[in-house]
Amino acid sequence: MQLVFDFPVDAKFSFDNFVVCSGNETAFQFAKLLAADNSKNLLFIYGPSGSGKTHLLRALAGAFSSHAGLTTFPYISLRDIDDIYRGEYPAEAVSRLAERFRDEPALLIDDIHLLPDNPHVRSEFWQLFNDFHDASRKIAITGLLPPREIPHLDDHIVSRLLWGLVAKVDISDDDSLRMIMKKLADDRNVILPADVINYLLFHTRRELPPLIAVFESIYRHSLATNRKISLKLAQEAMQM
Repeated sequence: MQLVFDFPVDAKFSFDNFVVCSGNETAFQFAKLLAADNSKNLLFIYGPSGSGKTHLLRALAGAFSSHAGLTTFPYISLRDIDDIYRGEYPAEAVSRLAERFRDEPALLIDDIHLLPDNPHVRSEFWQLFNDFHDASRKIAITGLLPPREIPHLDDHIVSRLLWGLVAKVDISDDDSLRMIMKKLADDRNVILPADVINYLLFHTRRELPPLIAVFESIYRHSLATNRKISLKLAQEAMQM
């Protein structure tokens, strides 16, 4: 089984429900520009884990699939690179990446910072990137680091990325995290009081994944006890 995956077109990950704040507004606007403007064909988004990079990649997948009449859209996360190749990197074989993306309207690559230091994989990625770029087909790539700091990335790719749209996402400030927590509650039609949000920011790591996990446990406890979310209920849920 070849593990280059398809994004299902999922309405949960769209431009409409992306929470725009000061730390991600540029990335959001650049992603929308890539989706709508035929003169733009290259976007690189970087920032810490849980900051919304994959959400924007999924939103792009939804936009591209809508234009092409597709129900799924291919992408690859380099977190899965070992599974994709199953430990085998034959130099003369047909590129597994190129075969999967050959007729696709866009190239979506997640977690480029995990590109392995393997000459065959690097060569396949170089050729795949080059084919899309030279044909002016859309490319969107995400990673933890800016292009110049990505290990094992060929200089010519770095140069081309820097000529495209490049945006950093950083939602570590309190205002951004408050907006996102409120959006999570709004999506579930519940009220998340300000004192609960402040309590979560003080007692939880100020990163989105752990904050979401804590909010979900509070939300489930609210449903199970048939009570509104309050500071007392949040404290109960966090002690369970």
